[in-house]
Amino acid sequence: MKTHRLWDIFCTVIDNHGDLGVCWRLTRQLLAQGQSVRLWVDDASALSWMAPEAHELANLEVLAWTAASQSEVLTSLQPADVWIEAFGCTLPEAFVAHGVATRQHQPAWINLEYLSAEDWVPRMHKMPSPVMSGPAKGWTKTFFYPGFTDNTGGLLRETDLLDRQQRFDRAAWRQKHAPSLAPDGLLISLFCYEPTALPQLLTQLVGTPHHLLVTPGRPLAAVQQALDHMPVQPSWSALPYTDQNGFDEMLRACDLNFVRGEDSLVRALWAGQPFIWHIYPQDDNAHHAKLEAFLEWMQAPQSLRKAHRVWNGIEIGELTALSTETFNTWAHNARDKRQQLFEQTDLLANLFNFVPKK
Repeated sequence: MKTHRLWDIFCTVIDNHGDLGVCWRLTRQLLAQGQSVRLWVDDASALSWMAPEAHELANLEVLAWTAASQSEVLTSLQPADVWIEAFGCTLPEAFVAHGVATRQHQPAWINLEYLSAEDWVPRMHKMPSPVMSGPAKGWTKTFFYPGFTDNTGGLLRETDLLDRQQRFDRAAWRQKHAPSLAPDGLLISLFCYEPTALPQLLTQLVGTPHHLLVTPGRPLAAVQQALDHMPVQPSWSALPYTDQNGFDEMLRACDLNFVRGEDSLVRALWAGQPFIWHIYPQDDNAHHAKLEAFLEWMQAPQSLRKAHRVWNGIEIGELTALSTETFNTWAHNARDKRQQLFEQTDLLANLFNFVPKK
């Protein structure tokens, strides 16, 4: 039985709800382990489709970011055992000051960082960061880095993930969402930003037995724009918004998944199907090294590395064609890395081990 703790999780939504997606998965897993959570977020609107059940869950409060600076809210708060500032967001100064003024000891204060396979991550993981100024001067935060190896924080993974995947009716899902898929056709999901190679992909799919499922929002807009310039269209259809379980089912049901950002990358790994990752682009091109480090950890075959580089606009050239041999090579690689990750301790278990017992 896990020690019961109250966790404050702070999240700012940058532009694509990926940060909130990670924080919500962490929240769900904490609740499943008998923990209590206050989720502070500056834009919770995406929870309406990502987690429509959020308002019904016991031991959970979803609070506006601004409420953490309101004295009437702060004075009513039970002190939390753990503070998590997700992805470098800075906690409201009023919240921190209230904590300092009303507690004998600081909480476990964790800076939950972005996911990376770069070689510096193990060195930085669990590194203390003394607070040098402000109301919490003298307290200490700790960097906690998710990662793909045993010497990092690991990845978020539900304790019942394998059972859920085994119970999932993949054939029924495919029949519902692609009833006309040819027996030799691949079912492909698309969750991306606006890759320059998207017209290439759509052109490659024309005249094939494959079917493309396009997720809502930016992916759908990008596909519609690209199709405006194509005289012949591939077989495709648009998907509605879905909650996180529905997204996971899509990844498990499809033969090939195009994913973007951090949360969907992790979910694609757990799905165990071939995938191509659209990494979040950064102005200084720092994402290039981050992508290469991930492909190196994946021990990705050259055809998959090239597909990633072209899809991310790092390399100019033809997008790798989806031959049977190529697809089977990618599938074998995905299954191997999934099994490797299942043998490692997950992120939540690592957090439980790190946070001091009461």
